[in-house]
Amino acid sequence: MSTVVAGIPFTAALRIWARIGLESFGGPAGQIAVMHRVLVEEQRWISEERFLHALSYCMLLPGPEAQQLATYVGWLLHRTMGGLAAGLLFVAPGFVTILVLSLLYAAYGNLPLVAAIFFGIKPAVLALVLEALLRISRRALKHRFHWWVAAAAFIAIFVLRVPFPLIVLGAAGLGFALQRLVPAFVPETTAASSAAGAPAVVDAMFDRESPAHPQPSLGHALRVVALWGGLWVTPIGLLFATLGGDHVFTQIAVFFSKMAVVTFGGAYAVLAYVAQQAVETHHWLAPGEMLDGLGMAETTPGPLIQVVQFVGFLAAYRQPGALTPWIAGTIAAVLTTWVTYVPCFLWIFLGAPYVERVRSNRALRGALASITAAIVGVILNLTVWFSLHVLFGTVRDVRVGPLSLQMPAWETVEVAAVAIAVAAAIATLRFHAGIFALLGSSAIAGLLWRFGFGA
Repeated sequence: MSTVVAGIPFTAALRIWARIGLESFGGPAGQIAVMHRVLVEEQRWISEERFLHALSYCMLLPGPEAQQLATYVGWLLHRTMGGLAAGLLFVAPGFVTILVLSLLYAAYGNLPLVAAIFFGIKPAVLALVLEALLRISRRALKHRFHWWVAAAAFIAIFVLRVPFPLIVLGAAGLGFALQRLVPAFVPETTAASSAAGAPAVVDAMFDRESPAHPQPSLGHALRVVALWGGLWVTPIGLLFATLGGDHVFTQIAVFFSKMAVVTFGGAYAVLAYVAQQAVETHHWLAPGEMLDGLGMAETTPGPLIQVVQFVGFLAAYRQPGALTPWIAGTIAAVLTTWVTYVPCFLWIFLGAPYVERVRSNRALRGALASITAAIVGVILNLTVWFSLHVLFGTVRDVRVGPLSLQMPAWETVEVAAVAIAVAAAIATLRFHAGIFALLGSSAIAGLLWRFGFGA
């Protein structure tokens, strides 16, 4: 593999991917916003249209869409090694951070100091999610039709509790049908390639030449399935053969492998399933501990789904067998991360060439644009959900006729959290504060409140 593609040295790409991994706070919405700002606006590596096209595909897949999007763009730039680098560096900071926090949690419990830091950081993350919603909506909602799709998606998921896959399929089918049957209803527009109007690096490269890696072929597909499928299932088979099906390592590998296949609908939908199975079925941890793990994942860089690492760690820490608890927990954290993310590389390296090919199909582009509009409604739902749980101590399900809505108990409002959230939103939206400065100052505010004013 050449280390330079379209003028971008591989080492330069590594620095950018490491930076994105360190700055990727705020769940999938915040992470997508970070990637858009860096890749589309600052570096101009990929065009607006191609970014949203790739995002729409990743939203169709099970697993963490932001990590898959990073892998997709890395693959476009530097083929398989680029995709590996982008995907791994996106996960690495969160993996290391949550592993350290898991060790501290298991040893010392829920430290007041850590809780105070999280209390300050969560409202700042809410500001990042809000910024992401505004960024994505400005670029995805090009026509009145897309606004309707976004609104319908929000109502469907927040009010009617429609499963996310059905929302995506409905949006895709509607967009496809309209582009085929009534193309004038949703006229296409060409997104600017970059903030300055110059061609993005990937688009310029593809205009000059026809690189081999985006060209789909049966041979390539079979090689990808053999390699990544083997990397996925071989450890599970070895665990069954050496430890048996009842060992905690085998149970972790099987459970989180199933999760990697069936968990559509974004991180919050995934976490509901994980919490139910890990707490009620396997009894790996208590409900309150699951919420503590979610707090870690929400306030550390990397995919929100990285909370599964915390679950796997505690499961093995408490059933270490012949190993010391911290070694068993660390092995389980690595195993959980492996079976969660190897399938993500499989989906991207297998499907991305075909997704690139359909960019020239107007009807399929209409379907993907409609999915992107629905994503805005889903992100709005995540923003509301996150806001309720950050700004209020209690959130209840309230019946309104046949509907069940999540509503806050207004008397449980966290005044300090609201103040930090408002200040963070002003700093982010008005003054464009850097992520580390924003999170650092918010963490200090949380410490001051818990150990000073709120003491």
